[in-house]
Amino acid sequence: MKTIVAFALMLAAGPALAATGADPDWPCIQRKQPHLSLGQVWTGPVPDAQVTELARDPQIEALAARLEQRRLPLEEAETAIADFAKGTDDAHLTALMVAIFDKIEPDRSALIEGIARYGHSQVDLARRIEDRRAAMADLEKAEPPDYDAIDAAEEALDWDQRVFTERQQMLTYVCETPVILEQRAFALGRAIAGHLRNQD
Repeated sequence: MKTIVAFALMLAAGPALAATGADPDWPCIQRKQPHLSLGQVWTGPVPDAQVTELARDPQIEALAARLEQRRLPLEEAETAIADFAKGTDDAHLTALMVAIFDKIEPDRSALIEGIARYGHSQVDLARRIEDRRAAMADLEKAEPPDYDAIDAAEEALDWDQRVFTERQQMLTYVCETPVILEQRAFALGRAIAGHLRNQD
């Protein structure tokens, strides 16, 4: 199991430093980007004060809340956007994108923070496994050996290794989720921008 511990430390420190250059708590190969800007996912007009106010309209907020849900297929989201676009103007379309972004961005940022905590806990657990292995080795060298203590130490070590492995198996999915949210924001922005009347 030494390879598991070494892999944990490598994953938590190596790719993090390669991807971000700084954060030792970042366990993902994907580059850490704590926050998105609207301009990264939206090619339409820059929202002004009027559009920002429109984004708080209950109808627009309700549609944005529906569209940002990942369980809603993009095809259905695009249909809903097209229906909305039929009776509105560019300001309302831009406001819809602002409302969507204002929902996705906080969720994504909170997820990024959670992943950093996740990575930190994995590194802590890997170090605890190393400490348990060292303590168990000392127990096995003792004369006479305390078999009850060795059994207890082995049980604790096995449990920590099992927990570590299960968490590590989830890491790929966890690390992909911020990217999925970013991709959805971009796809929705592109669909909305396709209905703008003035795109100069």
